[in-house]
Amino acid sequence: MHKEQLYTLIKSPIITEQTAQLGEKLKQVVFKVDLSANKRDIKKAVEELFKVKVTNVTTSVVKGKTKRNRFGIYKKSNYKKAFVSLSEDSDIQFEGIN
Repeated sequence: MHKEQLYTLIKSPIITEQTAQLGEKLKQVVFKVDLSANKRDIKKAVEELFKVKVTNVTTSVVKGKTKRNRFGIYKKSNYKKAFVSLSEDSDIQFEGIN
């Protein structure tokens, strides 16, 4: 895969309290990925970008919520989450993220 494809496939890490607990307990990292991405592509992209060993990938599609304000009703976009399990000796550190 080309570097451009890797960066378009994996959009951003999802860093919340729940995902931090997953990282501590199960050695999992959560990413927001492209809707058309499959598990094999996600595994290959994470291994090449972060130089880690991936053991398992689980995905889920999060449906966008319908919101309302004084200008009307709008819908947020759907997105896909990828739960990436790392091997015991691998670790990903996100530096500079508050």
